[in-house]
Amino acid sequence: MITSAYNAQVKRIIQLNAKAKTRREEGCFVVEGIKLFRETPEELRRQVFVSESFIKNHADVIGGIHAEIVEDRLFAKMCDTQTPQGILTVAAFPTYEREELLGGKNGVAPLILVLEDLQDPGNVGTILRTAEGAGVTGVFLSSRTADVFQPKVTRSTMGSIFRVPFRREENLAEVMDWMKQQGIRSYAAHLKGQNSYAREAYTGGTAFLIGNEGNGLSDELAGKADTYIRIPMEGKVESLNAGIAAALLMYTAHSQRH
Repeated sequence: MITSAYNAQVKRIIQLNAKAKTRREEGCFVVEGIKLFRETPEELRRQVFVSESFIKNHADVIGGIHAEIVEDRLFAKMCDTQTPQGILTVAAFPTYEREELLGGKNGVAPLILVLEDLQDPGNVGTILRTAEGAGVTGVFLSSRTADVFQPKVTRSTMGSIFRVPFRREENLAEVMDWMKQQGIRSYAAHLKGQNSYAREAYTGGTAFLIGNEGNGLSDELAGKADTYIRIPMEGKVESLNAGIAAALLMYTAHSQRH
C-alpha cells in the first residue's frame, strides 16, 4: 500500500491532473470514479489506483484487475474532485485518423463539429457528450481549444471521450479544405446568416462550426464555411452559450436524419 506523499506514483498522478504538458509528454490522462473506470476501454487502461477504504468496501468493482492501493488521505490528494469515489484510472490518449471522424457506419453521412478556441472546459466536455447523443461522427478541435484531457472536461463527457472520435488540429482552415474534398458542407452560425438554421437541410455530409465563447469564429474560419446560418434571438439576447448552440444544431441534424 502507498502511504508516502513522496511516492513517485503519487506525484505523477498529481502532475497528470494539473499539467497539460505532462499529459502530452506521457500520452496519458487521469479519470476518476467508478463510471469512468468502467467506461475506459481495456486497451487504453494503463493503471488503476484505489483508496484503502474503497478496496475494503468495493473490491468487486475492479474484479481481477490489478490496482495500487493508496492510503485514504493520500488518495484524496491525488484526486481533482472534492469528494473522491475512491478509484481513479490512468488511461492512454485515444487517437484517431481524420478518416475515422467521417463515420462510415450503415451509410450514414458524416456529421462533424469544428470547435475553434473554446476555452470553457465544461462547454467542451458537454459538447462531446451531446455529440455522442446526437450521432455526431467526429469532432475537430483547434490547438487553442481547452485541453480535452483535463479533469473538468473528462468528467463533463461522462465517458463520451472514449466513444466520440476527435482530433486536435493546428490548422482548421486546412481541415475545412479537406472536408470540402470529402463532400461535406459546412455551416457557420453567423450574424451575417440569412437563413434560420432550421431552414437548411443537414441530411448530407455536414459540419457545424462553433467559435470562441467571447469572440465567436475567426474571420478566416468563418470565411471557409459554405453557408452562414443564424439562430433567431428574441429580446435583448445577442447569442447563445456555445454548448447550447452546438446542441441545437446537432439535434436539428439528428431530427432530419431519423
